Amino acid sequence: MKALRILLIGVAVLAVVLAAGLGIAWMLTAPVGLPEGSESAARLAPGPYSVGQVELVWVDRSRPTAENGEYPGSPERTFPVALWYPEGVGGQHPLAVYSHGFMSSRHGGSYLAEHLASHGYVVVSADYPLTHARAPGGPNFLDVLHQPADVSFLIDQVMALDAADRPFEGEIDAQRIGAFGLSLGGLTTTVVSFDPELRDPRVAAAISIAGPADVFGPGYFDHAAIPFLMIAGTSDAIIDYELNALPIPDRTRRGGLVSIAGGTHVGFDQIAAGAMRLLGNPDGVACSAAAASAGDAESAPPENAFVGLFGTPEQGLLEPTDYRPGCTRTFEQAVAAGRQQMLTTLAVRAFFESQFAGGPESRADHEAFLTRTLPAELPEVSYTPSRR
Repeated sequence: MKALRILLIGVAVLAVVLAAGLGIAWMLTAPVGLPEGSESAARLAPGPYSVGQVELVWVDRSRPTAENGEYPGSPERTFPVALWYPEGVGGQHPLAVYSHGFMSSRHGGSYLAEHLASHGYVVVSADYPLTHARAPGGPNFLDVLHQPADVSFLIDQVMALDAADRPFEGEIDAQRIGAFGLSLGGLTTTVVSFDPELRDPRVAAAISIAGPADVFGPGYFDHAAIPFLMIAGTSDAIIDYELNALPIPDRTRRGGLVSIAGGTHVGFDQIAAGAMRLLGNPDGVACSAAAASAGDAESAPPENAFVGLFGTPEQGLLEPTDYRPGCTRTFEQAVAAGRQQMLTTLAVRAFFESQFAGGPESRADHEAFLTRTLPAELPEVSYTPSRR
């Protein structure tokens, strides 16, 4: 009995030591807050409305889901959906559709959705059938071909909700619909906003967050006269910043590029600000996990995977002469994911509000914050406007 007591005491002491160590690590990896009294800090605060959220399942019976590995496919496309909205607020609301990244989920942009909803937006996001983390047969990036139409379906569904079925009060303003997404979701957003055949003309503003973009030439962005913002991290080890984000200002007519010095790829996803931050650079963690499962990851994008996927050179698509595969470069500088998400939140809302806010003065105020104040107050952020 004495030996057992000693063993139990030892286990208890070890548990306390481990808990203390984790607590210290949690504090050491906490993101640095924004400057006290700054406009950025004030804008990061939640908006005036409490946020409601519902989980739904919507089915598009007009389009199939392809066979994928051991998954036999389906004659329809099924979407687990998350919907965020301001509680108790009537009138007309802008709608924003968030598209998740490869192997992520509809909750990957929760921090952005909650912030926008607190300022009066309705935000919808869905698990896309074959690119989310638990896709049947394994995530398959090629199903991105169908995701622009998925975005249109989500818009249709929200717009079709009658007053009795809407979890939110009021209705959607059809003139204020935005699309945004991360990584493969950023690619989806670009296509649904600008593609000559696949674009949805209801999308009035678009944001790609670290999305692949090296295949989109200047002519591609001329198919729609809407503003486009790229948000990207300079330390992105998965989607190369220099090849995908840096050229955007020279290819677009309206909008620009928000660069986050030390920003990583996975750092834009909700998951990176949780317990994952204890493991170090989130891109390194993701790349290590990908390497460990490389033998089973036949669905991962191969070199120059997006060349020719959505169209031809005559439609504004490029065939890049330079390609840097993901997870082959390392970066010493990496901003904490929590802070990266603070900066992203500020940029996303300011951009949408510069298009959708109530009046011209308010829209100009949000544009000035995005283009001048945000970079002036926060050293990691720079803004480059479209130059065409």
